Amino acid sequence: MKKERNKNPIQPVSGTKVPRFAGPSTFARLPELRDVESCDVAIVGIPFDAGTSYRPGARFGPMSIRQASRHLRTNYHPSYDVEPFKVQQVADAGDITCNPFSIDESIKQIETGATDLLNKVGGIISLGGDHTIAVPLLRAINKKCNGPVALVHFDAHLDTWDTYFGAPYTHGTPFRRAREEGLFLDDASMHVGIRVLFIVEMILKMMKNLVLKLFIVMSFKHTVQIKLQKELKKELVTIHFICLLI
Repeated sequence: MKKERNKNPIQPVSGTKVPRFAGPSTFARLPELRDVESCDVAIVGIPFDAGTSYRPGARFGPMSIRQASRHLRTNYHPSYDVEPFKVQQVADAGDITCNPFSIDESIKQIETGATDLLNKVGGIISLGGDHTIAVPLLRAINKKCNGPVALVHFDAHLDTWDTYFGAPYTHGTPFRRAREEGLFLDDASMHVGIRVLFIVEMILKMMKNLVLKLFIVMSFKHTVQIKLQKELKKELVTIHFICLLI
């Protein structure tokens, strides 16, 4: 049975009452999860970057995003005709602890943490964290939904390599592992925003085997919404968003 939304959600602290350089360090100055009776959407940080092959630093992502979010003006959104924090209770659930010295243990920690959180709230928005975290998050949402989910992966890269230096779980391999485990729906999942221009015949053949549709960035800037609505015939459950569109 679907839970009713909170009728009087606790909203972010107003910048007219507490200066934006002060007050809570939660995302958008929202309440902490422990301070709300029930929660529709929880923001959770996943400070993990042990899966990177070149540049670490994503472990500081959740903290930096929260700091930047102090500037968010969270009022009426004219395009969607909604005030998002007034129609649902959103709260900050803190961070999931990750072992910075073990990829395998961190994956288990993320899956367990996300699963426990999904049992308490309606849904989660995660702040990463390198792309490795997609696998344990997909495992967690599969448990909640009792099966595979629709996946939209916004990224400049495919993240479908087999291994890096023999390691099966890295920032470049999550969606190959997810396909092998059957974590997403074959007929309702896709990559969007791919801009890497070395997509040669080998990679295109690999994509066909992985059953993920592919939209490259040059052709989708003005038509992405139409294409997504046309291609995604099932309810959208999971979005993995790591691409920059200019």
